[in-house]
Amino acid sequence: MCPTPAPASRHWDGSLRVTRHPRPLRVTATSPSRLLRAGQHSRCRHCGNRIDLYPRTDQRPIALHPAELTAAHVPESCRWHLSGGMAHPHGDGSVWCRIPHAVLCPRRTPTCRMSPCLEAARRQLAVRTRRLTDTGAFTPAPPPGGSAPGADTDGPDRPVVQMLLCRYVAERPVRGLRCVAQTRHRHRCTNPVLAPTGPAGTWRLLPTGPQRGQLTLPDTLMAVYDLGHLPYSEQLRWRAQHCPAHAAAPGVADLALAGWQPFDPLLHAVHIHPRLAHPRARRHGRG
Repeated sequence: MCPTPAPASRHWDGSLRVTRHPRPLRVTATSPSRLLRAGQHSRCRHCGNRIDLYPRTDQRPIALHPAELTAAHVPESCRWHLSGGMAHPHGDGSVWCRIPHAVLCPRRTPTCRMSPCLEAARRQLAVRTRRLTDTGAFTPAPPPGGSAPGADTDGPDRPVVQMLLCRYVAERPVRGLRCVAQTRHRHRCTNPVLAPTGPAGTWRLLPTGPQRGQLTLPDTLMAVYDLGHLPYSEQLRWRAQHCPAHAAAPGVADLALAGWQPFDPLLHAVHIHPRLAHPRARRHGRG
């Protein structure tokens, strides 16, 4: 006698099989941040612990400790709160607050007064860092600094890019910049920002003059990847860190923050290089 197989809609005992359909994530059109909540997690490159990335009101990203702390144990200068997907540098009047990860990072020197609660949290992160390092799950980042632009055709490790009449420090070489948009399969896009067949920037030696009210320092020439000659739409695409395909898609959501930091000659002196990139890279006009 052959057994009767159970229908696909039921388990072997005859009970109904419940199918849960995944719910797509969408970003509200009025949201000040286009970043999906699923893409706001990362790992500290110094200690390997988890961090939450949020854009500030000036559009610069900040890494916050994932857990809330009692506001009474956190100095006022280190209290942050979240509203509408944005991080604000003060408390919201509640007894809880968020704190920048840089304050608790065991690989960094504390920049504020440490209460016993913060010292305990810092020790816990140090233990996790040691465990991740011992198991091989984390390798500390090399000391800050970049290679000279003439070292390879990709330019410095963190080049200075000029676009939209402003200068930014990139998070990686120009050719290594990756699109931050979400694909149809809910993964981060793997396409580069530098389109293989599209227009590219040009390496130039430009003065390190102050930008928008920054401190005036002695003018020296530095290598800058200039995008100012590109169309306005192309510069907007680079600023959003999107590939050409996602730049043309309306309402696309991001799975990561764009890795641009406003360039400051005083704060980013280590990324100032007085020489241009490799001659072959300059001739092709690419990073």
